[in-house]
Amino acid sequence: MPDFMVLKDITKTYWGKDMEPVYALRWVSLTIRDWDFTAIMGPSWCWKSTLMNIVGLLDVPSTGQYFLRWKEVKNLTEDEQSLIRRNTIGFIFQWYNLIKKLKAWEQVALPLSYMWVPSSKAKERCYEALEMVWLKGRENALPNQLSWGQQQRVCVARALVTNAGLILADEPTGALDSKTGLELMELLTKLNREQNKTIL
Repeated sequence: MPDFMVLKDITKTYWGKDMEPVYALRWVSLTIRDWDFTAIMGPSWCWKSTLMNIVGLLDVPSTGQYFLRWKEVKNLTEDEQSLIRRNTIGFIFQWYNLIKKLKAWEQVALPLSYMWVPSSKAKERCYEALEMVWLKGRENALPNQLSWGQQQRVCVARALVTNAGLILADEPTGALDSKTGLELMELLTKLNREQNKTIL
């Protein structure tokens, strides 16, 4: 299968107040092929999220090369990167990033608003995505009316609603009980196997 992305010798360095370097990532090389289901494992604070943000075009490496669909990312314009984030990548963030005043279906609809999907069609797709993550009947709930696990599932629905080919999931089961976490992993597995989603 073709390569979805290739990272070569990626590093990420931060500079502290004392101007001492903090090496978040050092010489990371990784190849993800179409339809892969890949887990990056490691203890807390080992900079997994930093790597995910680079893959998702939310951050840039200090050195190294990142090829996405055979194009080197550093050669893409901001507009081109924005289009990739919009059309190709679905994000499930570790921290929910929900907007306090928006209902669950409106949270899910946010990425569709950048794709010019008509409002009636967008709402229909949002309801379908929320049903996939077991939130049927909670479409109009605000974040403070949802449990942590339910808020995380709203994030999952938001990642699914655009039909993105790549789903980046940063600790997607962290706030879920074991049963719901297992169901979510089964859902991601089903998306990988039946809809050919590439999942990291």
